[in-house]
Amino acid sequence: MKSIFLKSISLVLLTIGLWSCKKDETKTVSNVSPAGALTASATSLNLVQANATKPALTLTFPAPTVTGYQIPVTSTLQFALAGTGFAVTKEIVATTTTYSPTVNDFNTMLLALGLKIGVSGQVDVRLKSAPAPNAVTYSNVITITATPYLASAWIYAPGAYQGWNPATADSLVSLTSNGIYTGIINYPAGQFEFKITPAKTWDVSYGDGGGGTLSTSGGNLNAGVAGSRLVTVDMNKKTWTIADGNVWAIIGSATPLGWDADTDMKFINDGKGAYKITLNLVAGEFKIRMGHKWDFNFGGTIAALVANSPNNLPVSASGNYTITFTPVYGTDGKPVSATATMVKNN
Repeated sequence: MKSIFLKSISLVLLTIGLWSCKKDETKTVSNVSPAGALTASATSLNLVQANATKPALTLTFPAPTVTGYQIPVTSTLQFALAGTGFAVTKEIVATTTTYSPTVNDFNTMLLALGLKIGVSGQVDVRLKSAPAPNAVTYSNVITITATPYLASAWIYAPGAYQGWNPATADSLVSLTSNGIYTGIINYPAGQFEFKITPAKTWDVSYGDGGGGTLSTSGGNLNAGVAGSRLVTVDMNKKTWTIADGNVWAIIGSATPLGWDADTDMKFINDGKGAYKITLNLVAGEFKIRMGHKWDFNFGGTIAALVANSPNNLPVSASGNYTITFTPVYGTDGKPVSATATMVKNN
């Protein structure tokens, strides 16, 4: 009886053990639908500045479906010059199942992609669905034909940061010529003062009129602190504001300061949203990061940047390089993707 009792206990324990092992191996699976069909309300657009605030077209696409374990899926509309295979893209993160850019927004995008003012051109658009970096799918491609128009206007900000020379001063841009101009300017320590000029001359200049106003008889404007600063000027109301601007920099063994400090890139105030730097690099690695912190950074490869990638960007040979970096921000102002080029000058 004792033997039978012990055998019974052993059998029960074995059964519990096998059941436990089987339970531990149970896996939860997510099934995500691929990017669905993309449709457009029109594929041949007549862009007119008088209609700048009206929708240029409407792109429609289905929302991704997720069954099983729920995971976030990022849907992104990618725009690129037709026939380039989306080598360089402008991206819009989709928060709904339609996207209706205004005539002005679409015109600005065409110019940023490289289409010429007054010349008919084509762009391709597709939907990118990405539940994970290794599970990206794409929709069909739609080709859109349009002729961009000139809408941008500029003013200038000569100051101590560049030797008070209007001919070489940083510009502030109004993408819609609505009289409101913005730009990011890097002010070195102790070189905070500047003025605003409508042209690259001292014929007319605006200084500080007090209380955030501009005056042709006012003293110099002052950035307040060193670093990249976002300057906004409303020439309609003759007012100005200044705030911290987004700083993007490179850091790594290939850069002059190594992994110990950042080398800031310069923002190009031309409405395309790009940062640029020309410098000497050595064979090694680097990353591109925002605000001198690791919260938002890009690695992987120059041809296919990956947000917060564990992989650094490689530099195979020492030399002088020009790096151009264009981040894409979500509606919350946080970077979601980016494109870049790196050209070896010598």
